[in-house]
Amino acid sequence: MITMPAIDMVATGRNIAVLRQAAGLTVKDLQIIFGFATPQAIYKWQHGTAMPTIDNLVALAMIFDVTVDDIIVIDTDARAQISA
Repeated sequence: MITMPAIDMVATGRNIAVLRQAAGLTVKDLQIIFGFATPQAIYKWQHGTAMPTIDNLVALAMIFDVTVDDIIVIDTDARAQISA
């Protein structure tokens, strides 16, 4: 078993919401930028019930002018165990 760090989805979602607001963007703005038919994915990201895909994380980092590491929050207390 290998112990791997886990992403804190709720804290990451809060980061997305804070960075979006700091950039002066609305959820609707992000919906349009990403070409989503509805804003549901963005709300799920912000509430921590879903994570953006890797390509969407990279796009968010470019939009917010931050690194991907500035968006993702690693939970050092919770660790996921995986089988090698």
